[in-house]
Amino acid sequence: MTRISRPVTLATMTAAGLLMHLTAAPSAAAATGSPAPECVEHFQSWRYTDVHNGCSDTVSVTVEYTNGQWAPCRVIEPGGWATFSGYGPSGNYVTALRTCDPALVTADGT
Repeated sequence: MTRISRPVTLATMTAAGLLMHLTAAPSAAAATGSPAPECVEHFQSWRYTDVHNGCSDTVSVTVEYTNGQWAPCRVIEPGGWATFSGYGPSGNYVTALRTCDPALVTADGT
């Protein structure tokens, strides 16, 4: 078995990580991308982002994050709540709430 030096291994893993970040699945918001109505609001913490539908109609929304990570499209009834990932230790904050079409998102999130 051939040994590879630590610097070469580190550089290879860093490059692979960067490529994975650039090719990460887009959020469900890519389907429509229009801003969610103002009556839909979010409350963010380290672990969770809670989204409340204060509208009189049912809405389908997804969360857009700083790093572009994938987020599911959730249907929220009037007065209802949905929970998404929070910002985590890397500071992945919510940048927007977007409308989406849950019929366009498959079970594997693509």
